[in-house]
Amino acid sequence: MNQPAENQPQVSLAQSSPTVGTFRERDGALEWSGRQETLRIEPWGPDAVRVRARLGGPILEGLPGALLDGPPATESSVKTGDGEGLLTVGALTVEVSAEGLVRFLRTDDRTEILAEDRAHFWWPGSRLYTAVGNGHHRLEQRFAAYDDERLYGLGQHQHGRLDQKGLVLDLVQRNAEVGIPVLTSSRGYTLLWNNPAIGRVELAGNGTRWVADSARQIDYWITAGAPADGQRRYSAVTGRTPMLPEWAAGFWQCKLRYRTQDELLEVAREYKRRGLPLDAIVCDFFHWTHLGDWKFDPAEWPDPAAMVRELEEMGVKLVVSVWPSVSPLSENHQLMEQRGYFIGTQYGPMAHADWPDKGVASTVQVAFYDATNPEARDFLWSRIRDNYLAPYGITAFWLDACEPELKPGFPENLRYWAGPGLEVGNMYPAENARTFYEGLRAAGEEEIVSLNRSAWAGSQRYGAALWSGDIGTDFPTLRRQIAAGLNTALSGIPWWNTDIGGFHGGDPDDPAYREVMVRWFQFGAVSPLMRLHGFRDPGMPLGPDMTGGPNEVWSYGEEAGAILEAYLRLRDRLKPYVMEVMREAHEEGLPPMRPLFLEFPGDPAAWSVDDSYLFGRDLLVAPVLTAGATTRTAHLPAGAVWTDAWTGETYEGGTTVTVDAPLERLPLFLRDGARLPVAE
Repeated sequence: MNQPAENQPQVSLAQSSPTVGTFRERDGALEWSGRQETLRIEPWGPDAVRVRARLGGPILEGLPGALLDGPPATESSVKTGDGEGLLTVGALTVEVSAEGLVRFLRTDDRTEILAEDRAHFWWPGSRLYTAVGNGHHRLEQRFAAYDDERLYGLGQHQHGRLDQKGLVLDLVQRNAEVGIPVLTSSRGYTLLWNNPAIGRVELAGNGTRWVADSARQIDYWITAGAPADGQRRYSAVTGRTPMLPEWAAGFWQCKLRYRTQDELLEVAREYKRRGLPLDAIVCDFFHWTHLGDWKFDPAEWPDPAAMVRELEEMGVKLVVSVWPSVSPLSENHQLMEQRGYFIGTQYGPMAHADWPDKGVASTVQVAFYDATNPEARDFLWSRIRDNYLAPYGITAFWLDACEPELKPGFPENLRYWAGPGLEVGNMYPAENARTFYEGLRAAGEEEIVSLNRSAWAGSQRYGAALWSGDIGTDFPTLRRQIAAGLNTALSGIPWWNTDIGGFHGGDPDDPAYREVMVRWFQFGAVSPLMRLHGFRDPGMPLGPDMTGGPNEVWSYGEEAGAILEAYLRLRDRLKPYVMEVMREAHEEGLPPMRPLFLEFPGDPAAWSVDDSYLFGRDLLVAPVLTAGATTRTAHLPAGAVWTDAWTGETYEGGTTVTVDAPLERLPLFLRDGARLPVAE
């Protein structure tokens, strides 16, 4: 029912053109319209709403986004009158003024948790639409800043900050930089910018601003509650991760790269000869005939069936690298080009990147399949099915370079099936993971994991694990991975890992690097996924014949190797606990790797701890992150009693303790008498 403007309060005459809009209730939603803009706020799960706004017409349905189709059934109420509109959904109340300004309040005491803020009293307002042509706009959504607010999430970044207040972050996909527009606030809300457009978010002291460089309408989702509640609500509306297969909870062996079937098998056999746990081994890139053929090169991998069979007899899962790029030499290139299965461009030829391939002395211009195109997804899966799954039973895939890795990376020139690159570009890695998830499901597979170099909101529902990309190999880089992993966890991606030891280099014979490896391996043993990978020295130029130095646990000398073996066995002992934690992720949406404040929001100090974390509910991990350190100082959150897992000494929570941390010891603390098999 419309609410006439005449009964509403006068607006400020300081504005250049004051707007008094019209309210209506429509299908349980609150709508405001004025000056050709439509604002729609509707219940979207418990304590949550979805907000959409568009200039020049009604709200559009069916645009690309991360939310599952249709909101969960939720009790709510709408009230209009007295110059405002109110929508209440459980603990969240949304207030819209006569001028269309939005405030989010706690229902119980009407305190503000977030509010829109004008850029200027004259112009523009809190929502700005700058035309870029053909019904698209550069969109800006502005909110107020709060001096005491801490902000977390937003995907995976290498800046090393856990609290991201004060930063400006690009919303774009790059190697090691993953844009997932989900924000958790210390003020008691979680917000999803439900828009795959290229843009940025500014978390400034004078305001928060979300920007989409080119899109058709503003779209975001917000829920009220503590961070753990926010994770539960967010994962419910974007999709929860499947249950992690037990093999994936163990140890993954990987390096750049095993060049032949015999080389890979010999590594697996050596683990078994030494009696060391090994759950997965990775067959990396250039195992193919040509890039985009998606099949083994018989010259190097002559009998994949025998390889898979022997690995299975050893209890080892084979994971195979699949790239989204297609060489012009590939048997699939001509057909895919003719059918329109590649990413196109607005101006010029198809999107390309320079890349080496077999059979040529120089690089070639590879194209990229369009993962937003359902037919292209079906075609790629048909190749994966026929060349890996059907003949060999291979079901685990490493989806590398899935940003995708274009050169140069100009998203404004890309044309996807789903829309222009600026409007939809960030969703590519999620759609790529979808290819494999839906294909495996259709083939009757229940256990699905893919290892991805990039992700977007909702990737988790497709069984996508994320790793932190091609990073450095020193202590400062290791230190940055803690914040990267915790912010990824708060972005809805529970399955996360790093290249243990880092990627770019590292000399296995260098004592300084051996220390880095030991400390990183300890961290990896209590990460959501444990995977050893890297391009060790001496390296080789990029090409089909390349490999790096050795990267197995026995590659780092007797002293370091003994420590690595000990933590390999620790991970094996902890696998039942890891599976319990993964079930929480599957059923509740709680991440395995948790910032301290997720479990202890009432401890003020927990909100600033960025160098330790909880692995599940019961295990506090304080990795050693500096060279030469033999002690470690850690904050133990208030509200629990903590036990040193190695010495048995107990500490009251709310304290900071310093414990011994010789090279062979990773400081671990057990919560409230929890019993975990840490010590042998």
